[in-house]
Parts: sequence; structure tokens; C-alpha cells
Amino acid sequence: MRIALSLAVALTALSATPSLAADGQHLFQENCSACHQVTGKGVPGAFPALAGSKVAQGDPKDPITRVLNGRGGMPAFGGELSDAEISSILTYVRGAWGNKAKPIAPTDVASLRTGAKRENAKASLQAH
Repeated sequence: MRIALSLAVALTALSATPSLAADGQHLFQENCSACHQVTGKGVPGAFPALAGSKVAQGDPKDPITRVLNGRGGMPAFGGELSDAEISSILTYVRGAWGNKAKPIAPTDVASLRTGAKRENAKASLQAH
């Protein structure tokens, strides 16, 4: 029974990935493109590129915690976006502009949200 449930959850996640990416593109444009640009190329010296980014494509923990908690001048989105919205955005980023990383599930975001702490709350408040 447990194997069947795990398989069903995995199949649901895989079938939802194109939808997550489409929603993620829209959410990215609404929340992230002002800094990281629609092209994902960022603004040199101000906002890092996400296209080709090792952080965006690497261990999912890094981009998830950055979006949840902010970092440097990046605002924290943990209080504004749901786990599903954050996973959609990051799934989009990890597959857009030539990036080739695996999708991020809402459960991945939820597991990090519970133990997350802001790295630099003052800086993320200033960026908003």
C-alpha cells in the first residue's frame, strides 16, 4: 500500500510539472523579473543572472531558502508566496533559459519553510 501511494504521488508530481512550470513563468514575471529580468540574465553588478546559474540549478535547498528568506538585497517571499507558488517559480527557473535541473515540489519548500531563518532580515526589508 505504501509503495502504491508513493508511486501515485510521484506520478502526480511528474504530470503536474508542465503546469507548475507554466504557472511558475507567470509568477516569476510578477515577482522576480523586475530584478532578474524576463530573460533570466539579471542586471550585472546588481541582480544575479538565473540563466546558467549553478545556485538555481544545484541543490534545491539553496534556491528554496533564498526565496523563502531573502538574501542580501533580495526580499524574503516566505510570507507572501505559498509553497506551491515558490515551487512553481523555482521549477520554471530550473528549466528555463537552457537550465536543466529537476523540478522542486511544494513539499520540498514546506520542509525548509518550517526550519528557515532569515539570513539578513534588515537587508531584505530595505529591498522591498
